[in-house]
Amino acid sequence: MKRIIALLLVLLMVFATFALAGCKDKKRQVVKVTLSTEDSEAILAAAGIRLPDAAETLASGTVVDWLCWYDPFQNYSQDEIVNTGYFTFTEKYGSSINWIECDYSGRLDTLANLVLAGTAPDCFPAGTAATATYPMSCIKGMFTYVDDYIDYTSPLWQGVADAAEYFVLGDKHYSIITDITFRDVCVYNRRVMQEWGFDDPAELYANDEWTWDVFYNMCMDFSDGDENRYALDGYAYQGGLVQSTGQQVLQIDENGIFYSNIDSPEIERAQNLVYDLVKNDCCYHEGNNRWALRNNGTFGAGLKEGLCLFYVIETSYFTGPVEEISNIWGDVSQGEVMFAPMPRDPNGDGKYYLNTAISGLCMVSGGDNLDGVALLASCERFKKLDPTVIDIDKKQLKEKYLWTNEMLDMYDHCEELAARDPIIILEGDVPQNLNNAINNLGNSITRAAEPTSWAQLKEQNKETIEYYIEELNAMIAEYD
Repeated sequence: MKRIIALLLVLLMVFATFALAGCKDKKRQVVKVTLSTEDSEAILAAAGIRLPDAAETLASGTVVDWLCWYDPFQNYSQDEIVNTGYFTFTEKYGSSINWIECDYSGRLDTLANLVLAGTAPDCFPAGTAATATYPMSCIKGMFTYVDDYIDYTSPLWQGVADAAEYFVLGDKHYSIITDITFRDVCVYNRRVMQEWGFDDPAELYANDEWTWDVFYNMCMDFSDGDENRYALDGYAYQGGLVQSTGQQVLQIDENGIFYSNIDSPEIERAQNLVYDLVKNDCCYHEGNNRWALRNNGTFGAGLKEGLCLFYVIETSYFTGPVEEISNIWGDVSQGEVMFAPMPRDPNGDGKYYLNTAISGLCMVSGGDNLDGVALLASCERFKKLDPTVIDIDKKQLKEKYLWTNEMLDMYDHCEELAARDPIIILEGDVPQNLNNAINNLGNSITRAAEPTSWAQLKEQNKETIEYYIEELNAMIAEYD
């Protein structure tokens, strides 16, 4: 296997070409990557994982219209390979993408206007919280189901089939999930940990000793408002701790029915932990302003200086220029930057949970080339399983961003956790009144000048949340 991968890497050639991308009249330098996939296809075929034959698929030689506020497919840097699934799409099948660029804030309005005008794009990114494509956008008719094009029982899609069940209406799947990974982890500076005499969270995790109790004691020992030293900063620590229970307030059952999980004892324990951290001044704030972040909102600020102990965030925030990362998070070349999963509930089921991030595509209603969308998604899914691509990704993290072997190993552990038990945030595309009610539960603890206890928050919001969930289920039933 290693010899095959080494030979394939020799075939990697990068050359620049120029293209016009998007609808904002910007000229972007597109860097094309040429990579042989023949050997990889042979390896995966042994496991029944195959791409369509180029001569037989209707999508060969076609153009897919892709509406999005970013372009995850085409390379714009000669020293980084961001996507090789797309290049299989272009090289093996002679197909291409027309990127229709839009603003994030107006993405759904732009999509709706194009659909109504009869000029619908073919696809749009799939998701819930940030992307917001399920369930309301499906009910409103912006997306169509994918089951005529994607078979989630086939080996190619087996690893994401469970996550796809979160996006079902009337027994039909409304998202093509190409990958699942993790979102927020517990980032820390190893030098600072050693200076304080704390056990390394990664080692605690390896020994199954990384629990809320240990985490809380570290936060309490470290924090001192008079020294401007707070254990936690950022926006994600509360959500990360709640999701470390494997539970969330808004859940969906096997029949696609939403329900309130507000009475979960696991969530209550997590929210009480957050409440204690806030009340004991372990979370960064500026006076009563608990929305404030250090250094004008700089993610990771304080970690290197020993003023912040844990920053709960995605690992993508330290895959930028090494000098910039080292100035904020810690000296990457010296192994200072490290991360671990969120600690586990010592009274829980003994498992570690991470919020799951998904990648995928939605098929837009009225799109002219849905066969092309299915082929593009298949190429994307294939690259996630391709040993050559996996090796390239790790090579870049190690050589370009100076990740240590321990960081790479921890990344693999976190991916396994997210794939084993998907925890997908569901409230991104629910009716706004329901979304607001659920957000109030969290913001009233971490963002209010005087935090409210979880017991009080439940009493204030339970009936409202359950009422709006009933409304949502009624809309889904009517759609079905």
